[in-house]
Amino acid sequence: MPAPDELRNNVLVKYVGGAAPEAAEEQTTGERSTRNRVARSILDHGPSTAADLAERLGLTQAAVRRHLDALVAEDVVAPREPRVYGHRGRGRPARVFALTACGRDAFDQAYDALAADALRWIAQTAGGGTEGQAAVSAFARARVAAQAERYRAAVEAAAPEDRTRALARALSADGYAATTHSTPGPAEGASSRSVEGEQLCQHHCPVAHTAEQFPELCEAEAEVFSRLLGTHVQRLATIAHGDGVCTTFVPRPPHHPARPAPAGGTGPNHPHASTAEADTDQASASTSGRKPA
Repeated sequence: MPAPDELRNNVLVKYVGGAAPEAAEEQTTGERSTRNRVARSILDHGPSTAADLAERLGLTQAAVRRHLDALVAEDVVAPREPRVYGHRGRGRPARVFALTACGRDAFDQAYDALAADALRWIAQTAGGGTEGQAAVSAFARARVAAQAERYRAAVEAAAPEDRTRALARALSADGYAATTHSTPGPAEGASSRSVEGEQLCQHHCPVAHTAEQFPELCEAEAEVFSRLLGTHVQRLATIAHGDGVCTTFVPRPPHHPARPAPAGGTGPNHPHASTAEADTDQASASTSGRKPA
């Protein structure tokens, strides 16, 4: 990253009025530690405002903004306009800060190049073209299916309305920093009527750079989510496509179906939702509405 610690130490020594180098180093270490906490909070919770970060970390907004300015200068985070869904209130919404690709590299993506090389070799060995893409897709499905088997017991043990949150907790244990929150879903049908459901948000993806080159990984993951949750899901955004968070819309199951669904009509897994509010595991994150290619 830019602005190495050695240079920062020298600057601090210059301006602390002759303070000992040890004191300057201690001050620098504390600043860096807090700055890392700010970046980690954005990783865990998704794009965040200065007010969100101040509340989560127990800091003043002025202190948070100072650290954000430094992180922006280091290309660790970048400001962006928040995405607003539904009715927009008066006034301009506060800017949010999201991790950049450089910022994500600071966490655990060290093996992306190796993974991409392996997938490229699989595609070439299968003959390239359509056959190669099919081979990569088969690998992606096998990988995610094996991963999902670790989640299945926890998801199936939960009540139907709690299964998305159970899946989020299982994903978080694997490093995906996943959360859920209630939201209207994409409008469907000629009436443009929105369905109620939950957004499953993964604020970190250990294979984001690889998935950027091989979207089959994202597609396979969405298919497995659908099977685990027993309903159609819709991928709205992915980190691999430049969004701040991977977001999947999961329609909320009805609590008490009034009667069996007619032939060709809505079934128990059709995305008609109850109006009950779902609790969040962590703070909600913004989404882009963009689907993977």
